[in-house]
Amino acid sequence: MDNWTKSAKIAYKRWKNPELRDETDFVGQTDEVQTTDNEICTIASAAPGGAESASSCGSDKTEETFTVDDVLEVIGFGKFQWKISLLTGLSWIADAMEMMILSILGPQLHCEWRLPGYQVALITSVVFVGMGISSPLWGNVSDKYGRRVGLTICMCWTLYYGLMSAFSPVYGWLLVLRGLVGFGIGGAPQSVTLYSEFLPVKSRGICIMLIAAFWAIGTVFEVLLALWVMPTLGWRWLLGLSTIPMAIFVSFCFWLPESPRFDVLTGRSEKAMETLTRVAKENGKTMPQGRMIAYQQSDRGQIKDLFAAQYWRTTLPLWFIWFAYAFSYYGIVLLTTELFQAGDSSKIEPTCSLECKYLTSADYKDLLWTTLAEFPGLLVILLAVDHIGRKRSMALCFFMFSLCILPLFACIERTALTILIFVARAFISGGYQVVFVYTPEVFPTGSRALAMGTSSAMARVGALITPFVAQVMLRTSVYLTLSVYCGVAVLAGVASLILPIETLGRSLQESGKEEGKERKGKNTVTSRPPADGLNHPSDDG
Repeated sequence: MDNWTKSAKIAYKRWKNPELRDETDFVGQTDEVQTTDNEICTIASAAPGGAESASSCGSDKTEETFTVDDVLEVIGFGKFQWKISLLTGLSWIADAMEMMILSILGPQLHCEWRLPGYQVALITSVVFVGMGISSPLWGNVSDKYGRRVGLTICMCWTLYYGLMSAFSPVYGWLLVLRGLVGFGIGGAPQSVTLYSEFLPVKSRGICIMLIAAFWAIGTVFEVLLALWVMPTLGWRWLLGLSTIPMAIFVSFCFWLPESPRFDVLTGRSEKAMETLTRVAKENGKTMPQGRMIAYQQSDRGQIKDLFAAQYWRTTLPLWFIWFAYAFSYYGIVLLTTELFQAGDSSKIEPTCSLECKYLTSADYKDLLWTTLAEFPGLLVILLAVDHIGRKRSMALCFFMFSLCILPLFACIERTALTILIFVARAFISGGYQVVFVYTPEVFPTGSRALAMGTSSAMARVGALITPFVAQVMLRTSVYLTLSVYCGVAVLAGVASLILPIETLGRSLQESGKEEGKERKGKNTVTSRPPADGLNHPSDDG
């Protein structure tokens, strides 16, 4: 990566053994009294492979070194991770509720404000437009100023405008305020970035998948809330009460620590040590003795990093995969209503744009049943993601989704239609969560949040386009509509298989240089330094 051609601080080991010390190339070092168990040493280099360097180090009692990965492996999954699971899970619940509310708000305002169909569609579209614009911006903020900062600001933003939208006096105000809500929701995926950077390798896949359960909980909770609120209190109360998870998150966000990986990368190694010590204490574990080694990167959050030589073959297909997941997921949600109302494809006809139909209790119950499909899908993928790998799990979900779409070309009875849609949604929703596992694993810390943000933006593009296919194109040709969804899923399945990197069992990358070394001859990245204890710039070339 271009960032590494600039001055960087590279941590190294200073040895107590004189014979080992003589093998290194220290500059301006003197023996000092060793008084600490844990220490951070750095070496400043003008450029990778450069001849000039300057180093500094304090004292130490041990010859052991460790990285952030090593500490997290020693600490394991414990009380601290359970707490951060619940807190980041609240942001997922909030995201899911704001998404689910779109399918409930539209029909209500269609009748109450006598809105034509295109204005109802704009209420949904403006949210996805806001999300598509903001996702890369929130990723950039998180890579430059911290994951905690980016996530907290976006949740506060969404909470404020979510509450304000409940007081919208006219359609124009509602459109603007919901667009601002979408702008805030675009930062919600950064909760996965933050959460993943506190997890040990063996737990990461399962834990991030379990976080996805909060999304399913959020969708179900929103339907139940609507079933209780809409008949009596109305849509304004629904909008207001739907911000409760965000309010709880904001109330407890002071507890949320910054990612130690981010702190190390930005030169705040002491702060990272404090965070790791706190995690170890809460988990009842002991910090490893020795010195922490790490790279420092000054320039972060740049789009060009995603297109570096070792990443562009991953970035491009991964963006299409994100697009396909959102396109297929929201498409099957919209198709469910359309196909159920039509009964079979021959009955799908254009309807009057001013035709009014309030959602009934039966409609909410049907919506609840289809939403529950996300739980079995999550369980299936939970078993697959750590056994067959991330790439194959994503491919499996896309191919199974397309297989469930194929029978819809025939006029089948409602029971069979329900089963097929249930299975299709189960796989596409489960697979959607695998890509949330894969993306933070495949990119290094310096560009991880931006990768999540840009990928999420591609997903929003898919979500923005899919209503025009599932609702508009469907009125023209059912078979063409189903062919589009089936074709996109198959192509995305192929894209999943051709991804160049499988991240199963791999440590999170701290820098693009680690990835470069891994691609040259190692299947997994190692967390130990060279034998002399130094991270030599020349070794990374």
